[in-house]
Amino acid sequence: MNRTTLSLIAATTALAAVTAFAALDTPSASGASPAKAAAELPVERTSLLCPAPSNSEIADTSYTSFTPVTKGTASGGKAELRAASEQSADGTGAAEKGKGTGKQADKQPVLAPKEPGTPATGDTSGADTPALVGTADGKFAPGWTVQETTEVVAGTGRGLQGVNCTAPDTEFWFPGASTAAGRTDYVHLTNPDDSAAVVDIELYGKGGAIKSAVADGFTIPPHASEPVLLSTLTDERQTDLTVHVSVRSGRVGAAVQALDDKVGGDWLAAAADPAPDVVLPGIPKDATDVRLIAFTPGDADADLKVRLASPSGLITPAGHETLHVKSGMTTSADLGDVTRGEAGSLVLTPTDRSVPVVAALQVIRGKSGKQETAFIPATVPVGTRATSADNSGKSTTLALAAPTATATVKVTASAGSDAGSTVSKTYTVKAGTTQNVDAPVPTGLKGTYALTVETLSGGPLYASRTLVATEQGVPGFTVQTLPNDRSLISVPRADQDLSVLQR
Repeated sequence: MNRTTLSLIAATTALAAVTAFAALDTPSASGASPAKAAAELPVERTSLLCPAPSNSEIADTSYTSFTPVTKGTASGGKAELRAASEQSADGTGAAEKGKGTGKQADKQPVLAPKEPGTPATGDTSGADTPALVGTADGKFAPGWTVQETTEVVAGTGRGLQGVNCTAPDTEFWFPGASTAAGRTDYVHLTNPDDSAAVVDIELYGKGGAIKSAVADGFTIPPHASEPVLLSTLTDERQTDLTVHVSVRSGRVGAAVQALDDKVGGDWLAAAADPAPDVVLPGIPKDATDVRLIAFTPGDADADLKVRLASPSGLITPAGHETLHVKSGMTTSADLGDVTRGEAGSLVLTPTDRSVPVVAALQVIRGKSGKQETAFIPATVPVGTRATSADNSGKSTTLALAAPTATATVKVTASAGSDAGSTVSKTYTVKAGTTQNVDAPVPTGLKGTYALTVETLSGGPLYASRTLVATEQGVPGFTVQTLPNDRSLISVPRADQDLSVLQR
């Protein structure tokens, strides 16, 4: 057989291989080989970023890590949290890659859970606690959740501050920030990677975009975290702002720390991506003042119907039936004590045409002189599963909302961090309602525990968790929403189609 013949055979074989590979993703014209549904498989690696908790010397911070047990995961793996300066993008210590001293390489992680299904905890105090970068792989990756909770007993922002450590991303929306007198708001930007990230911060007030004093963006060095004080970006003092964080290169974690001289403070987590329908779940039933902040980034104004999903159904707050949001401008509405002593979630829907919006609630509890603030950003449904870490019995309230259709949900209390056995309960949440459920508590609990929420049928279901801790008569609290934990990824199924070789 001569060389020309061999070349023709090789070329034909290569072409057939390519064509056969293409056939794996493309159904045949006759429909003889329909594509199979994608398989849902556990994720194999997760990254989380925790902002530096406080600049107060009297701050006490706890970290709680939890991974739900997930079927189909690998038997190995690990999870750990390290100071951002000690962490490299592949999850190894920076010193181990020649980027730090030998002393750094010997440092233990701040937190390193031993097994899925049991929370791991750690704590620190003071103003020098750095931002943390976390990585989890193998059996620790699917649904990995880390809660950062800080208690500050006095000073600006005093009270309970809590935030879920978040995955790095390239865009974030924060309606509810402020540069008003008495407010000190920072955007914390954390870069987990080996190269610098370049980040733009845009501010939008009641009159539209606000010109920033920093035109060229911010460069966040590798394995570093930078707090940016909003009042240094503009001389304008506005009560309600929307902050847009966009990343030109690289990726970051972002969160806003909102601190008030008189009414405490908390972390403002990023709102869900702009959408025509918005749900803000779990307003505390004893809220004394609720403020809605909304923004639409598109070219069209948004007209929204405002409703409260109460325990008995959807109701319209008197005097706040609708909200008109002008394009590119931040709009707010003071809803007062809208929940009237009952569980509630705010539901925003278009009155006519659909225009994507972002939104958040600023919630105040307590009476004058002894008030505390927390924020509830718009969130996505629980979906298959969501998890809340750092719970402690009577200090925890779990709110479940089903704005459009009845949903059945299972709530599981994990083992305790020190002791305790798993307990589960099933609940039915009627369409248009919010329930503050009597969530299960581990049998024989010692330490803290996690709550895992799973949608069994119906839906969509939204959820949030409120933690409370009263100090010196001030009703400290913090609220975290429970979006889908993104523990599963769709992997397309494919069949080999050898018939293409005969065409």
